[in-house]
Amino acid sequence: LPPAPAMASRFSNVDPVTAADMRRQGLDPHELDRSTEQLMSLIHSNLPDPPVSTTARLTAFRARPSDGVDRISRLSDALLRDIVSRLPVKDAARTAALAARWRGVWRSTPLVLVDTHLVSSARASTPDVIAAVSRVLAAHQEPFRCVHLTWSRMGAYQAQLKRWLRLLAARGVQELVLVNRPWLREVPLPKTLFTISTLTRLYIGVWKFPDAAGLQGASFPHLRELGICSVAMKDGDIDAVVARNPALEILNIQGSMKGVHLRLVSHSLRCVQICSFVMESVSVLNAPRLERLILSECLNPAGGSCIRVKIGNVPKLKVFGFLEPGKYVLEIQDTVIMAGIKTSASMMVTSVNVLSMKVRFGVYDDVKMVPAFLKCFPNVEALHITSEKCDQLAAKFDLSSGKRLVSS
Repeated sequence: LPPAPAMASRFSNVDPVTAADMRRQGLDPHELDRSTEQLMSLIHSNLPDPPVSTTARLTAFRARPSDGVDRISRLSDALLRDIVSRLPVKDAARTAALAARWRGVWRSTPLVLVDTHLVSSARASTPDVIAAVSRVLAAHQEPFRCVHLTWSRMGAYQAQLKRWLRLLAARGVQELVLVNRPWLREVPLPKTLFTISTLTRLYIGVWKFPDAAGLQGASFPHLRELGICSVAMKDGDIDAVVARNPALEILNIQGSMKGVHLRLVSHSLRCVQICSFVMESVSVLNAPRLERLILSECLNPAGGSCIRVKIGNVPKLKVFGFLEPGKYVLEIQDTVIMAGIKTSASMMVTSVNVLSMKVRFGVYDDVKMVPAFLKCFPNVEALHITSEKCDQLAAKFDLSSGKRLVSS
């Protein structure tokens, strides 16, 4: 996680107006500040690493062997461009000072722009970073293969962000990570983003998703990986995004501000991971290429209510977890799996060979679901079970039948 931008107050993620308003209501703004920083740390841990070496040094280009022969200059322009493309953008720009030939190499290289690489200290302000990113985008007229923008609070700079996105669309950016710092919580995600047809990987964090109906069928025809982190969305938004992206293989969802119903239909998805997400149900209705379905730390907005997990047509599903009795209600095809149910062929997912479960072994209602779940996955080769803590008194059970043997 990059250090939080400096502010006039002592808070990292709460503006002075919000802090004063919270104090008038008898609330502690430090609590909001700490919880927001934890959220941002979680989001940044989920982001892909940029494809550059932060340990590279420009001196490596200037160094000459003891015989004085400049062997680097003998390399082809294509190889030099490949080298420069792996440098942080500031170091890539400095190569232009080496020789006239290097100026041409830098100008024609698809660069990697990471805004945190432009920050000289933790005290850098959002205006400073905004200005630095704008200078880089203006100076380099060739493509950017990867751009990470995660430092700034974009609430007051939405017009600037739209200009950046238009430039990136024109430059054919392939990978984009766009995370807002939550000064204003629900900053609208610019619709301009959906004009970047060259994207193959996209991660967005801490935005308010635009009205899907207003996107007029916009899609990312080459997008293979999509990450959605703490984005305010309505029912059907994720479903529509998945359906409109015919090449999407990886869907990574983390965090949400309200409960939704997910209905996934995709002929390209191979991996779905949903973590710390507030939802009422997830239905994988038709995903013939899906191989991995991971659910972790998800919550139902109704508190103690269970999340319904429906499995439909998933003939290639190999890895499934984490099933949690008491948290999830499992439905296969159109049958809800209950304790003691007689398992039929239509209730089995025979392709799964790795299954993960979290079980509170001190809770009778949870334990008696374990045999019912296991019978639905008859070809499991690797079973991972985590014992969860509970506040109820422990008891002994017969796992083959789910019956309580001894109560304490």
